[in-house]
Amino acid sequence: MSGPAHDLSKLRINRDPPPEVRRAFGRTLLIIGVVLAAAAAAFFVVRSRSVATVDAIVVEGGSVGGSAAAPGATAVTANGYVVARTRASVSAKIPGRLAALPVDGGSVVRKGEVIARLDNADYQAAVSEQQANLATSQAQLIEAESERDQSQREYNRVKDIRASNPNLVSAQDEEVAQNRMATSAARASAARARVDAARAALRFAEANLENTYIRAPFSGTVLRKEAEVGEVVAPSVGGGLTRGAVVTMADLSTLEVEVDVNEAYIGRVHHGQTARITLDAYPDTAFRGSVRQVVPTADRQRATVQVKVSILDHDRRILPEMGARVDFVAASPDTAASAPIVGAAPSFRLPVAAIFESGGTTTVWLIRGGKLESRTVEAGPVSAGYREIRRGLTGGEMVLTGGLERPEQGMRVEVRGK
Repeated sequence: MSGPAHDLSKLRINRDPPPEVRRAFGRTLLIIGVVLAAAAAAFFVVRSRSVATVDAIVVEGGSVGGSAAAPGATAVTANGYVVARTRASVSAKIPGRLAALPVDGGSVVRKGEVIARLDNADYQAAVSEQQANLATSQAQLIEAESERDQSQREYNRVKDIRASNPNLVSAQDEEVAQNRMATSAARASAARARVDAARAALRFAEANLENTYIRAPFSGTVLRKEAEVGEVVAPSVGGGLTRGAVVTMADLSTLEVEVDVNEAYIGRVHHGQTARITLDAYPDTAFRGSVRQVVPTADRQRATVQVKVSILDHDRRILPEMGARVDFVAASPDTAASAPIVGAAPSFRLPVAAIFESGGTTTVWLIRGGKLESRTVEAGPVSAGYREIRRGLTGGEMVLTGGLERPEQGMRVEVRGK
């Protein structure tokens, strides 16, 4: 029995997704696109409205960014350290073991005062020995002078008798008395020489004993002890347990600040110039200073010149080796050499952090209306963390000094602490 014939060539598998799946997939893509667009729009809106908090200063006379040409303003700034002009590492004149050290760091001593003593029992014994030798020599001198005087009297008597009656005293007796007198005088002279030698030996022994006492070379303050009781000290360090200096002391009334000024600005510093000294330990306090000396040589490696500034305000808080910043005050233009050039652009000093360099261009970022604005300037070399702006600023601008690593044109900012 044969059944109806079927055409198998018309059979196929439908691989297209159902219409419901296609519609769901399209809606998903649409939602994702809308979400991404909304996120991007929100990002740009938030970014445009976000405000970064930054640090800034106003470029004006008398401030950090003040004009260097105005009288009383800062001409140049340099960093350095407080040092004592009168300072010494005190050591012993002879080697020995330290027996006493009554002073400590901070002790105030006067010139000639004993600040340490070496073990000196042997030197004291030597002095006693020389004193005994001197006493013996002096006794021998007295005996010799007595004998000399006696011989002188005997000779004079013999001489007088022979002169009055030659028969009573022979010429030989007179000659013997004369020789005895000369011998006694020679013995007295030798005894006197031995006394002088004994005195010299005593002075030498006393000098050695005195050398065991270490005295202050000047009036001042002990900064620190360099040795302890029981240690062996010597004029020069010999290695091992041998120490050189016993104490380090200084005259704190001679404190001054030594700073290194960039040689590009050394023409603005002169002898007797007024300066403001600010210690790192007391940044809110300024001390008066005056330029004592501009060292007449430059450091070719660092391109600086050392300047020594005397501290006029004596304060017990000022200690040697403290870090200090010195602002050299610009003098009044009372001479033609120091008068400003008519028509010349004013110069200002800004912190290094306020100046950006890229591709050979030096710029600063101004803050105008709460937004950043780039300004190309001409800057000088660095001096104590500051750079001179020679062109590009007129004064009164607010300049970005910190808070942003990559400033951008038009970025909204808010000055911290304004």
